[in-house]
Amino acid sequence: MTTLDPKVKALAPDLTTDFPRSPRVTLAGYVIAVRTLDKCRAELAGTLGEYHFDCPLDNVFFGFTEISATDFKEFVATGADDDAVADWIEKTARKRDRQEIIQWNNDYRYKRLCEMPIELQEFLEDYIPENIPSNRVVNYWFDVYDIEEKRI
Repeated sequence: MTTLDPKVKALAPDLTTDFPRSPRVTLAGYVIAVRTLDKCRAELAGTLGEYHFDCPLDNVFFGFTEISATDFKEFVATGADDDAVADWIEKTARKRDRQEIIQWNNDYRYKRLCEMPIELQEFLEDYIPENIPSNRVVNYWFDVYDIEEKRI
């Protein structure tokens, strides 16, 4: 049995009582990354609650950067802080020019539901009315997270 680095426990959010950071917030220049980090730390610390690490959203980040969830989790388990994780992402991610990363970030920041794969649209068709107040408008995919988690 592997012992949890105490730094991980200190850095891990308790997602049984709080929310991970917004997918709009960047880490190492990438949207989604910091939310993925929060969930990874919480999984390692046993405070993940109803959230999931290595979920479809995390896999959008992993797919673009070509970082594996396993490698990411192994590095996070060392107790690395946000800055160290950002440095590791920059060194490990597939090398892309800044404009390509900016374009990818903006594509996801402003991705409308009708631009999502049909399977996700179908899921959100039921999820939104069940979890988002009826007086709130979802314009973009990330709005679902930020409205539900009371950031907007």
